[in-house]
Amino acid sequence: MRVVFLGSAELACPCLDRLLANTADMVVGVVTQPDRPKGRSLQTAPCPVRAHVGERGIPVLTPEMVNTPESIQAIRALSPDLIVVVAYGQILKSGILAIPSQGCINVHASLLPKYRGAAPIQWAIARGETKTGVTTMFLNAGMDAGDIIDQAGEPIREDDTAGTLHDRLAALGAELLARTLDAIRQGTMRRTPQDPEEATYASKLKKSDGRLDWALPARELYNRIRGFNPWPGCFIELRQPKPLLIKVLKARVVPGQGQPGEILSVEGAGPVIQTGAQALRLLEVQPEGRKVMPGAAFLCGHPLKVSDRLG
Repeated sequence: MRVVFLGSAELACPCLDRLLANTADMVVGVVTQPDRPKGRSLQTAPCPVRAHVGERGIPVLTPEMVNTPESIQAIRALSPDLIVVVAYGQILKSGILAIPSQGCINVHASLLPKYRGAAPIQWAIARGETKTGVTTMFLNAGMDAGDIIDQAGEPIREDDTAGTLHDRLAALGAELLARTLDAIRQGTMRRTPQDPEEATYASKLKKSDGRLDWALPARELYNRIRGFNPWPGCFIELRQPKPLLIKVLKARVVPGQGQPGEILSVEGAGPVIQTGAQALRLLEVQPEGRKVMPGAAFLCGHPLKVSDRLG
């Protein structure tokens, strides 16, 4: 089959590699996001998929908006039998969905219909799930609402972060894509409609989602710290002696009794902060502009007082 691949994020790269290694299909084009300013220097840089394609000689399209008549015409000119979409970042409309004879399929990092949307890996951890996976499905006009083709499950480990789980799901997604393409070629593919009553959503993350709310239970905050690592990262703000943002990378739920946000201990492996239920010991932090450090080392340079309250 002639395949056009749409993808942008790091999650898509193993799927693209699997497609390129598959001699039964031909990747006739890659559609990805245009180069954008990144980092503090705002230097223009390619997205992960564009950088991954490199100089392989594959036609690459980088439209700002993929559903314009010009973009549709450019994709149609590649004459794809199948379009494969993985972490692309734009919703495809009918003009593109109608192009390939075999349809448009998507690799999504959840067990649909749970966690439709932009951040399924992060929210699955943040909401305390113990299992997730990947799904291949046919795209339609809805948000991750098309018919399911195949799925593969993956446990969420107690110490998983979004970063560690991402890497396993990226590899699993490539395996599932290969299995799905085999089923399409052999005519053994199945289509299972999703039950909208079982759908949940994983909204796009904002930096503000990382602010720790001490009124929440410690277990929920612990899951958020894992789920939002590496981005957007969970953080607190110290106001004494001057405002300082502290990113929290690792914590542990411990017993505690006090008011939410109250500092219970400034000894041992890191400060202990009371939450809405139980407490959190901050084991690994990163003060703004500094390197990552253990909670105990942070206490040496940033003296905190027992009974003080964090906002």
